[in-house]
Amino acid sequence: MLEIERKYLVLSESFKNQAFKKTHIVQGFLSTHPERTVRVRIKGEKGFLTVKGISNETGTTRLEWETKISVSEAEILLTLCEPNHIEKIRYEVRVENHIFEVDEFLGENEGLTLAEIELTSENEIFIKPEWLGKEVTGDVRYYNSQLSKIPYKNWKL
Repeated sequence: MLEIERKYLVLSESFKNQAFKKTHIVQGFLSTHPERTVRVRIKGEKGFLTVKGISNETGTTRLEWETKISVSEAEILLTLCEPNHIEKIRYEVRVENHIFEVDEFLGENEGLTLAEIELTSENEIFIKPEWLGKEVTGDVRYYNSQLSKIPYKNWKL
């Protein structure tokens, strides 16, 4: 139940040619409390309810609990969520022994593309593809829960 991941900006769309899977995702947050978030997600034809704890100091590790729910249950729960749902297309890209989940955001977060990689330890070594940019692990602005509050289009870059 521990999630260990690192997050990066994406430099180009070349990852799309390497993707083996593409899924539409809509998600909302029942709670965005700093110490825990509760997320409702429809990922393709599946629904999920997820609880995430506070991240450690580096932002790489936190407790995560997730369970499948029906899409109809997820649709009902989405009506109870805080304002501003997140919508994105997720591409899954295999790079050697790892899978990068690359999220191309839509709506108010259009223009933002992030890649995440789940690891077995914080110091695990992995190959970084050419389209991977600056690491933003631990930068709370890039957490989906925060993107629902302060969308990327509203950032002053």
